[in-house]
Amino acid sequence: MKLMFKIILIWLALINSCFAQTYPNRPIILVVPQAAAGTNDIVARLIAPALGEALKTSIVIENRPGAGGNIGTQSVGKGPKDGYTLLLTINSAQAINPALYKNPGFDPINDFVFLSYIGSTPYVLVTPPNSPLKTMADVVASAKKRPGELSYASAGNGTISHLLGAMINTSANVELQHIPYKGVSPAINDVLGAQVPLAFASLPSALTYIRSGKLNAIAMSSPKRSLLAPEIPAIAETYPDCVGEVWVGLFAPTGVSPDIARTLQSAMEKVLSQADVREKLAAQGLDLTPVPSSQLNAKLKDEINKWKKIVKDSGAQLD
Repeated sequence: MKLMFKIILIWLALINSCFAQTYPNRPIILVVPQAAAGTNDIVARLIAPALGEALKTSIVIENRPGAGGNIGTQSVGKGPKDGYTLLLTINSAQAINPALYKNPGFDPINDFVFLSYIGSTPYVLVTPPNSPLKTMADVVASAKKRPGELSYASAGNGTISHLLGAMINTSANVELQHIPYKGVSPAINDVLGAQVPLAFASLPSALTYIRSGKLNAIAMSSPKRSLLAPEIPAIAETYPDCVGEVWVGLFAPTGVSPDIARTLQSAMEKVLSQADVREKLAAQGLDLTPVPSSQLNAKLKDEINKWKKIVKDSGAQLD
């Protein structure tokens, strides 16, 4: 009986070993929990071909927007733990939503394995090109003349693009009026049509419009000017506390096997080392300074603590 039990254990171990060696043997779904044309959607579509090549499978991108990213995030966190459904998301969903929503439906630390940090990029405060608002000084002066009347669009309640406006209100002692949209694309469209005078948009989502002259860039939310567009001032040059960047990371649901997690991490390291991939991401305004895997959870926890205070100070709260 003992011999038979040992044989069964060896057989099961061999099956598990074979499974790990053959992963992946079908397409992988990469869930983007925000709408198309946002930062992480752009990043997903840039890295998916290279990631598929590294893993020798196809990567299927699925946009599952809603509730500030909660819907798509929940679907991955509560989904299969087999490594075939992954989450490519931004820090506003993982680090802000737990403070913003009374019940976001997921725990960013306990429900996910942080596999790879891809890069970060600032937001840009933009206006239509014919706007009289050309600088931060213009924006603040106009807001002081018309308290509560000068409005700005964001990608939604509680997003970094929303909270940056709240931070300016505090730092400059003004009352910019927030108008939330369901994603960055409709927000930009209404600025393009001069329906809204201002918007905060991530650099990748706004860069094409800025370069073509369809939008005017007033200032960026990075700590200092971007090498990609050094002519655009940083908001922090005038208001040092107004800093907020979006970063993109790859996550798997907790429970995925360590072997699969290592396979995915190794594949992402290969992808992010490729010159053509790095050039494409950098051209979108991403800072690709790496974060070692040993520091990923600490980075996420730091972000959660940072935005928890900002959300509390802003008074934002969603059900």
